[in-house]
Amino acid sequence: MPHWTRIGLVTAIALAASACTQESQNKIGRSIQNWTGTNGVLEIYAGDKVVRRFLDIDKLTSSQGTGSGGLRAYRYGYGVLDANLNGQIDDNEKKVYFEISDYSTPYVFYENPNR
Repeated sequence: MPHWTRIGLVTAIALAASACTQESQNKIGRSIQNWTGTNGVLEIYAGDKVVRRFLDIDKLTSSQGTGSGGLRAYRYGYGVLDANLNGQIDDNEKKVYFEISDYSTPYVFYENPNR
């Protein structure tokens, strides 16, 4: 590829990226983070007590309505259910699908600092 073509291509990409709205840039950033994974932990609380924990979550996804395209009031993902709440994946603990409500589920999602 000629040198001037590469310069033009880089310039076009830079202009296109700068023309994106902040929300579009955020979506791009989230998709890159989702693709690379975050080794997340999801803890669900009842009062001040952890009642469910999921480990090795690569992302929490917001559901979108098929007709409206708007976000629905829940998130979902896949993670290993930490049945005994010891913070480790034991031999009998398996990866499961889960959903949580944005409105009524008190939860914390974070990257696991121990992995």
